[in-house]
Amino acid sequence: WQCNRLALWRAGARAVRIPPARPFPIERLDAVVVGGGDDIEPSLYGIEVTPAVRIDPERDRLELRVLDWARRRGLPVLGICRGSQIINVHEGGTLHRDIYEAYADAPRMRTVLPRKKVAIRADSRLRELLCGKDVCWVNALHHQSVDRLGAGLAVAATDQVGIVQAIESRGRDFLVGVQWHPEFLVADACQQNLFRALAEAACHAPGPRFPAVKQQSVPAGSN
Repeated sequence: WQCNRLALWRAGARAVRIPPARPFPIERLDAVVVGGGDDIEPSLYGIEVTPAVRIDPERDRLELRVLDWARRRGLPVLGICRGSQIINVHEGGTLHRDIYEAYADAPRMRTVLPRKKVAIRADSRLRELLCGKDVCWVNALHHQSVDRLGAGLAVAATDQVGIVQAIESRGRDFLVGVQWHPEFLVADACQQNLFRALAEAACHAPGPRFPAVKQQSVPAGSN
């Protein structure tokens, strides 16, 4: 949360954390960041729950409700790791419960350092957001990934074994999910541009600005 908050602050936005136990009037949001965390409840995408899986059903319900609101209002959304996965589930897609079951050749990598090579699709909005790069090096902290795409979504990036590393909407101005954690890549200006672009998009989103924030500052949640 703190790293997302710092990244948004550097982008000229103000973050508002929205935990399930503390209600917040979501109609006051100008943009949404859905961050990393526990696995999404498998029953939400048609798979039986495994007893060993750590889930947070209250958070699932909160984030699905916030994504409902964002879709109705046309608010910009950035999903990070779990956030990218729940965007896909929200749009009717499914997940690989464990990438090592689905991709036998996937390297067992878990690091905050940029050690995974990701290919960005040439026709994607994500390539524009990442300064026109066709390849970038990212961190890896996940064991799940997108399987069947949700309605209206497209693959924006994959890694060397074919795992989906980013998704985006072709029908909305800003709905992007990345499987990595750009908030940890503080020295990478192109990764930080994801937050800057979100803040810029929020300034043009419909609805009133958050009253306590100046026009150029944008609240975003949730994490």
